[in-house]
Amino acid sequence: MATITIFSKNNCMQCKMTKKFLEKEGADFVEINIDEHPEKIDYVKSLGFTSAPVIEAGDIVFSGFQPNKLKEII
Repeated sequence: MATITIFSKNNCMQCKMTKKFLEKEGADFVEINIDEHPEKIDYVKSLGFTSAPVIEAGDIVFSGFQPNKLKEII
């Protein structure tokens, strides 16, 4: 199983919902807060996204709180 990485921001409701969903499902994930790590912003933009959260798991990358996609990757 690929490592799940969440690129999040402060005060981001969809970020909170995504993390809560993964925690409830017992999934391991790594959170990178781009407000605290602004050097990661260019990487997230290079993936084609401009809004948080961006979820990356292997070849699967998507943005926003999407429970169906989250279920696929855990």
